Amino acid sequence: MRAYRIAYDGQPYHGFQRQPDVSTVEDVLFDALRALDVFEGDKPPQYAAAGRTDAGVSAVAQTVAFDAPAWLSPAAFNSELPTSVRAWASADAPSDFHATHHAIQREYTYFLYAPDAAERRVRRALDTLAGEHDFHNLTPDSSGTRRTLSTGLARDGRFLSLRFRSDGFPRQLVRRAASLVASVAREEAEIDRIERALAPEPLLGPEGIQPASPGPLVLTTVSYDLLFSADEEAARRTRDLFRRIEVDHATRARVADRIIDSVR
Repeated sequence: MRAYRIAYDGQPYHGFQRQPDVSTVEDVLFDALRALDVFEGDKPPQYAAAGRTDAGVSAVAQTVAFDAPAWLSPAAFNSELPTSVRAWASADAPSDFHATHHAIQREYTYFLYAPDAAERRVRRALDTLAGEHDFHNLTPDSSGTRRTLSTGLARDGRFLSLRFRSDGFPRQLVRRAASLVASVAREEAEIDRIERALAPEPLLGPEGIQPASPGPLVLTTVSYDLLFSADEEAARRTRDLFRRIEVDHATRARVADRIIDSVR
């Protein structure tokens, strides 16, 4: 059994988990492994993934594990993957390892564009969300909604880096939590809006919390009792991929700035 760290740009994909008739990250992983003759059929032997990410959400530490041949290094894996998906580290795992059930903690980071936000308000919002709560108003799931959440905040230039950690997340919890925090950051809502969302009474209709845009969300960490080793070549190529993405987006932002400055 072997576990692999997978980084990907989520923009081209309809989420991580396989779905009929749309392209997902899991689809391209399985296509690559079939092309490498690692398995035949529906999925690799003993396969599991750390979790699902929504359409448009990116990852640096998505983790998949399966019964892999000894020669399947991250670099070998990448030889059949599209450039938007990269394996960059791997670890030996026990024969009964399960990438979903054996995850100790998961961390998501949401990059909120908030150059003028009062960080004290945002920190208070995150502190209110932290702790053990029933997050039934922040997910479409009807079970598994009681979780213990820890949060963190850091200023990153014009962005606020919102960190959410838990042993597991119901669907859309992070995006809806980020939406709440963003409304506080923009002074569109007060802390009692968050307290209301954490209350036992359901939020219905226009009171409901809509998920924030998926693009700024990244699965940044999944912790296991495993020792991962980075594949030097695969890690370098992964950094190169995201450096190209960074340059592309920075260039597009510069064009937008020039248009803004020129329209008078």
